[in-house]
Amino acid sequence: EPFAHDHLAANLNPVGRVYYAASTFVCTPASVSQEVGLALGAQAGEARLRKVVTGGGFKRLRRAAETPFNMVLEARP
Repeated sequence: EPFAHDHLAANLNPVGRVYYAASTFVCTPASVSQEVGLALGAQAGEARLRKVVTGGGFKRLRRAAETPFNMVLEARP
């Protein structure tokens, strides 16, 4: 996932702004077109992603790796 903090103010930096712009044109419309339609976009943050993943039946989620630009989340049953 693109690296994002859980709160908007923490994401207002040059990289976060690029991710929000791309998310507006690509991620959010794609999400809205799906049955569930959460429209999370690319800057949901780990806390919100955790809710989605555990809501999908996964029991364990951990941040496996991160860079200033991306985070890798590992989900396990």
